[in-house]
Amino acid sequence: MNTKREKLSLLADMIALARIDGAVKEIEYRFLLSVARQLEISKDTLDDLFTHEVENVPLKPESERIVQFHRLVLLMNIDHSSSPEEMEKIKQFGLRMGLNPVATNRVLEIMHRYPDNVVPPDVLIDIFRTHYN
Repeated sequence: MNTKREKLSLLADMIALARIDGAVKEIEYRFLLSVARQLEISKDTLDDLFTHEVENVPLKPESERIVQFHRLVLLMNIDHSSSPEEMEKIKQFGLRMGLNPVATNRVLEIMHRYPDNVVPPDVLIDIFRTHYN
């Protein structure tokens, strides 16, 4: 999949989002740990990301950027609440990743229609496909 630098960058973005409300909740940490394991990043390395900055490494393929955006949306909603600050941060991440802002806004708009605000992957892909640059 990605290089270790890319994986650490992905996790650092997710940690930044989890910290928006001041503290990382246990459920958010468990989600981060699950993603780290999927990315083959150790718990110790994940824990180090909470105290050490890493270089932001942009993902090349749009499909990987969409997957990361989906992870961010899942993380934002894992505690069943999303603040305006989290919504704004997600939008900023989407822009920084070079994703279509209309598509990212559409995902954030319709997520409330689904149980636990989890937009099904096929719906998410269709939204981005519709708004492909």
